[in-house]
Amino acid sequence: MQVSEFQIGSFNLFNLVNAETQFHGRKRYSQEVFDKKIQWIGSQLDRLQGDIIGFQEIFHLEAFSEALEASEWMKGADYVAAGITGNLPRVGIATKYRILESQVFEDFPSPLVMEGVDMPIKKFSRPVLKCLIEVHQDLRVSVYVVHLKSKRPDLSNGEERANPVHLANGQVRSLVRRAMEARALRELLMKELRDRNHPVIVLGDVNDTGMSVTTRVVSGEPPHRRFPNKVKREIWDTLLYHVKDIQARQSYHDYYFSHIHNGHHEALDHIMVSQELVRENPKHIGSIGYVRMYNDHLVDETLTDERVPLWQSDHGQVVASIELRK
Repeated sequence: MQVSEFQIGSFNLFNLVNAETQFHGRKRYSQEVFDKKIQWIGSQLDRLQGDIIGFQEIFHLEAFSEALEASEWMKGADYVAAGITGNLPRVGIATKYRILESQVFEDFPSPLVMEGVDMPIKKFSRPVLKCLIEVHQDLRVSVYVVHLKSKRPDLSNGEERANPVHLANGQVRSLVRRAMEARALRELLMKELRDRNHPVIVLGDVNDTGMSVTTRVVSGEPPHRRFPNKVKREIWDTLLYHVKDIQARQSYHDYYFSHIHNGHHEALDHIMVSQELVRENPKHIGSIGYVRMYNDHLVDETLTDERVPLWQSDHGQVVASIELRK
């Protein structure tokens, strides 16, 4: 069946763990809270109506499967998760189309060398998932689902968050890890972006804004306007474009935020597409139509005593429509 439009999205599930199972130290969901979480995820999926959705923070495949089955829209969807272990959050994907193949990347493709010394970080904190998905018989897309290191300070033994220097140490450690993960992801993407004949999409929680250094490492930097056209074309071929930016160019307002921390409204969850899905590319096969942000459940805790319930997510969900050329 020919498809004229499909929806892609990203959904941070916020600790999707089986009922009565310990996680993050002493935390656990009662059966009642777990059931509410499953039903809430299912209802959100029915609202999103995404045809391809990347997920973050899956601890147990059973809980993931149950959440998908709680959605009328996603019931019976093809899905896969990146090496579920039960004790660490992983990414996953669910789609109404067929997953032709999947691959999990735990190790960096190559080490980063600084001043002749190999940096000690050589693995993703959450493995990257790549899937080749058949939208229809003439269109396949490569989808990468990612969850980069958070901004939460990485404190060493003996360090305390209340100590400003210790806190700074922890923040820098987290930033370094996220930056190295971004570089490694970019290297993985370059193997896909060069000499391809199908679109590439990156979905996920990159834990930083669209203009941050780490996020720009993943997407690549646009060519300088004075570069020769041949050089520009070579760079355009390896760029990823934020659907957020595409939407902003088409609208008078920007209400794109997916997370609220200490009063800061941040866009941490992103969708990036290769030039095959950018209208300005003369050879595009599709283009971004409308980008929706489902963030009405988020609460700014600096303005109210309300809290996001345990069974909801502390992130908003983002969905973008892709309109294919006839």
